[in-house]
Amino acid sequence: MQKDLQLTNTQLGLMGGIAFASVYSTLAIPFARWADRKGRVPVIAVAVAVWSLFTALCGMAQNFSQIFLFRMGVGVGEAGGVAPSYALIADLFPPNRRARALAIFSLGIPIGSAVGLFFGGWLATALNWRIAFAIIGLAGLPLALLVRFFVTEAAVPATAAAPGLAATATALARKPAFWLLAFAAACSSICGYGFGFWLPKYFTTYLGMPLAKVGLYFGSIVLVGGTAGIYGGGLVADRLRRRTPLADALVPAAAFLLTGPLYFAAMSITSSALAWPLFALPYMLSLVWLGPLVSAVQRLVLPSARATASACFLLINNLIGIGFGTYLFGFLSDRLRGSPGEALRHAMVYGTGFYLFAALFALLAARRLTRDTLPG
Repeated sequence: MQKDLQLTNTQLGLMGGIAFASVYSTLAIPFARWADRKGRVPVIAVAVAVWSLFTALCGMAQNFSQIFLFRMGVGVGEAGGVAPSYALIADLFPPNRRARALAIFSLGIPIGSAVGLFFGGWLATALNWRIAFAIIGLAGLPLALLVRFFVTEAAVPATAAAPGLAATATALARKPAFWLLAFAAACSSICGYGFGFWLPKYFTTYLGMPLAKVGLYFGSIVLVGGTAGIYGGGLVADRLRRRTPLADALVPAAAFLLTGPLYFAAMSITSSALAWPLFALPYMLSLVWLGPLVSAVQRLVLPSARATASACFLLINNLIGIGFGTYLFGFLSDRLRGSPGEALRHAMVYGTGFYLFAALFALLAARRLTRDTLPG
């Protein structure tokens, strides 16, 4: 795609980052308000249909401007999917099981990414990248119908009318725990989204892998590391919460502290066989936060405001994480000296420092979590 459309690394980073994040983050709030007031399921179904359609349209792009706009369309769709889903799951599960439930939902990230890498890489090699976008995008349209007609809406108490956006935003703004949880996730997501976007190119340019092998290689890292990290994070946090209510912040903090050094070690290896476990382990730890931190945010507001609170959390996480992360590594790699692979490696190594900031924010959030959490 980069060759066909003649894109620089900076343009590729903008396409993968701010084109998606700008609309995904900002439109998530009005979609979440709609979901809090009218129901979660219809919003999620429409969102799945929209992002699937625009994913398919990406395969028709003829230049940077067109693929930038189509990526914005994908962001419009995803804006209506995640926050209402978080709220729906939080409505269905009690606090002592919520991190695991949200973690299981979030397994869609590594499983879907792995399937996309396995089949997307194969389709792009066997056919071309345009057909890969079309097939993967159109496959989501039937799922939108399944969501609309087979997912059951959770019952929210009739007495708990959804508070206004201003009231919810004001309540969150007054809680330091919310800001600290959001910035912890955002610092992690700078590397999480950035590495997820650029590692396939790193494997081809620095480790010398063919494109077809990259799909299987990176896909297996995402599948094994991602599923273990996301589910393990939710499971450990739920179990530790019996001993301390701070588990939702402390478990991610410990994982963040280990992630950066392990990524640094992985990028010091030139053997793809030896690098695989070294990449899988930090990838696993980098996703431990999804269940616990999202669960913690759900407990900061009333049930009727959960989708809106999730959207506010995602606004911070995604604008910084997606918008800045993918662009940062592309921008740096275009300006650092050395071969394309070496420049990209240096850019990513420098970026691992964001995991230390993520750990610091999570530890600070733990100090405020009990005070800012609502009962129930």
